[in-house]
Amino acid sequence: MAPEQDTFPPEVAAAMRAGLPAVAERTVAAIVVEVPSYAEAFSGPMGRKIENAVQLALGGFLELATATGGADPSRPIGPALEGAYALGRGEARTGRTMDALLAAYRVGARVAWRHLSETAVAAGMPAGSLARFAELVFAYIDQLSAASASGHADQLDTSGRLRRRHLERLAELLLTGASPYDLQVAAERADWTPPRTLTAVLLPDARARGALAVMDVRTLQAGEDLPGAEPAAERAVLLVPDADGYARAQLVRALSGREAVVGPPRPWQQARSSYSRALRALQLGLRPDGEVPVDTELRLADLVLRADGEALADLRAQVLAPLDELGPGPREKLVETLRSWLLHHGRREKVAADLFVHPQTVRYRMGQLRDLYGERLDDPQCVLELTLALGARER
Repeated sequence: MAPEQDTFPPEVAAAMRAGLPAVAERTVAAIVVEVPSYAEAFSGPMGRKIENAVQLALGGFLELATATGGADPSRPIGPALEGAYALGRGEARTGRTMDALLAAYRVGARVAWRHLSETAVAAGMPAGSLARFAELVFAYIDQLSAASASGHADQLDTSGRLRRRHLERLAELLLTGASPYDLQVAAERADWTPPRTLTAVLLPDARARGALAVMDVRTLQAGEDLPGAEPAAERAVLLVPDADGYARAQLVRALSGREAVVGPPRPWQQARSSYSRALRALQLGLRPDGEVPVDTELRLADLVLRADGEALADLRAQVLAPLDELGPGPREKLVETLRSWLLHHGRREKVAADLFVHPQTVRYRMGQLRDLYGERLDDPQCVLELTLALGARER
């Protein structure tokens, strides 16, 4: 609804325009006192710029309120809305919250209303017109604050998406082994503070979000087109900062039940090495044992023994050839006895405990093995080959 023409007599409008510089100055001063996050921002030259902006905004309101034809000042003109929107975006870029900006608007509306209404009454505005005047002032400022809120939200959304892209790019460069210079530039662009080390964690995509919730906030994530991974694997990789020493035990516990494989900690620019180790563990068939993740630091022997599966199979066939004439049952018992004998350095009592048999059974089986192998069981090279062949159980 348009305001009545006698709401703003010419002398009232002139008096309010003349007082705008003082109103703007008092508005800014009140905001500085009541909204501490603006104290420094509004000091010096910036404070004068804000005063000018406030004065222009209020001047726009008076122009609308006193316009011929009764334009509704509760609907600000385009430039005022655009300015308020830009203000919101600027405040988001400086790091100030929307709460702070809305608090500034509330203080500004209260102070501006108080001084404008005092001026209007002193200039002869009828008391009955004050209610309508208040309605118009606050409707105008509500529109401006809504535009600022929209600008603030859009800036956060834009900057958030941009930073996420930069972080994803950084993770990609780390996993592909980019140069230290490129990694440093990417880290700065992503506003990411490099840690001492990064530890790669491979886990199903569906488990990544839950895992991230309990990780260091600097944890990087990559989940598409992982280098070296199978295209349909649907796995994500997390690069976890400073997860070495005691922190590694905490990380492994946090990953319980998430089907994770944990690589070794590496200097952050060498994160590709950690990722390669974790990926290799998966490719070699190391899988989480129930709820417990695969900790590659505890499976180094398995990784070495399984590095060339075909060579390991050939070695196993070669060193176990003396048992080829035996039936499956007797052969299996002698193989497990030989493995335990090697691992326990020939200590019969420990071998018996390991196999849950009587020591005499161990003695009998070892007698059979010596008949089949002869003096080779005392040859260091043969013992080494048997240890390597039997160190990992057949898959």
